[in-house]
Amino acid sequence: MQVQAAKKDEERRDFILRGSMWKVLISISLPLVLYNGINHLFAFLDTVIASNISSQVVSTVSFVSQIHLMFTAVGSGLSIGGGILIARYFGAGDMVNVKKHISTVLFLALIISGILLLVFIPLAVPFLRLLRIPEELVADGAWYFTIQLSSLVCIFINTIFFSTEKSKGNTKIILYLNIMVLSIKLLLTLFFVYVLKTGMLMLAVASLIAHTSVTIIAVIRLTRKSNPFSFSVKAVDLSPKVIKPILFLSLPVFTEKFAFSFGKVIVNSMSAAYGSIAVGALGVSNKISALSTSPPDGVQEAETSIISQNLGNNNVPRAIAFFKKTLTFNLIFGIALFILMTVFKDAVIGLFARGDPVFAAEIEKIYRYERYAAVFLAVNTSVMGFLYGFGLTQVAMVINIARLFLFRIPPLWIIQRYTALDSSGVGLAMFISNALTGITAITVCFFVIRKMKKQQAASAEFVMGQV
Repeated sequence: MQVQAAKKDEERRDFILRGSMWKVLISISLPLVLYNGINHLFAFLDTVIASNISSQVVSTVSFVSQIHLMFTAVGSGLSIGGGILIARYFGAGDMVNVKKHISTVLFLALIISGILLLVFIPLAVPFLRLLRIPEELVADGAWYFTIQLSSLVCIFINTIFFSTEKSKGNTKIILYLNIMVLSIKLLLTLFFVYVLKTGMLMLAVASLIAHTSVTIIAVIRLTRKSNPFSFSVKAVDLSPKVIKPILFLSLPVFTEKFAFSFGKVIVNSMSAAYGSIAVGALGVSNKISALSTSPPDGVQEAETSIISQNLGNNNVPRAIAFFKKTLTFNLIFGIALFILMTVFKDAVIGLFARGDPVFAAEIEKIYRYERYAAVFLAVNTSVMGFLYGFGLTQVAMVINIARLFLFRIPPLWIIQRYTALDSSGVGLAMFISNALTGITAITVCFFVIRKMKKQQAASAEFVMGQV
């Protein structure tokens, strides 16, 4: 089967492999940075709108959203693991394997998302109770969860589609389509809440409609025969030779993201000890914090693809150099955003409190600590992009699981059991977790790079000895 990349894709590949590193990093990252920033800004506005309904709605949405992220972690794992391989094959110019892996990953995503829907929609109420959602949130939460889960197939397709575009460095289309989906979601949410005066469930309906609109475009592009990055049933390969590398890279990412989201559900459950308003305050604090931590996530996504392509081209030193530039960029960006959010902290919190001094105080108690994540997670995010790009997804998994289950949940348990702190203890646990994660990540990365350089030096000496 002869498959050739389009001229524009080849030019982009050559730019990533040989162009100025700062130009490559900024041009590939910028659309993703803008997308992540806009995405969290819209999520921020979504929470503001939800707070206009009631603080209980904010608590329900915050709790269920973390559970929903546990399920989307499957799609994220497949997209990252598959995307790493697709980018490597594209970097090596092997378009046959590019098409084969796109088709196989998408096929797996469709099967898995279908199974999740069939199993968990009928079990919505007992599943939420199992995860210890406050009883007063169960009834509305179950319906909200069901509608959210219904969008899973669309989200999986969209995630895989975006991964294929990222793997070839075409990040602009990701920005454009996500602006479209976010705009549709926001406009529908405003219409449902302020014009039709509907409740919380229509927030989930707005999300479902918005994700479906992107899925339609994704399916059209992924099934276009002229597209070398398209899906083909004939190209699906479920042999161990293809499946094993996909699962080897994807399962640690899935486990990490699922465990991380599950850990946040546990933190929400523990926060409920301070009352359901504390759960809502934690959700709001997370949303505010994401305004400063999400832009570096866009740089990380670009970093992973760039490193993978350069490894496919057997250029390890250039791949490592990209990590160092990413770390520098993210640190500068993170510090700037930390300062900005500190200056406007009270004004931003006021948007959610809507004149409720009790809710505002709860948010401030947590966010005063969580805002430091802008700096610590800028380091962690850069390291994650490096580890993903080099295929060290197991190492990334260990660090991110430790972030919740070693660095956050045990400190929160100790704070609740042995101190008299109120809900500010949740914020303190967040600070401890984010700080230790950043320190651990950069330490691990230092030793990984040192080991790589030693291996390269030994390999060079061996080659010289053969001459």
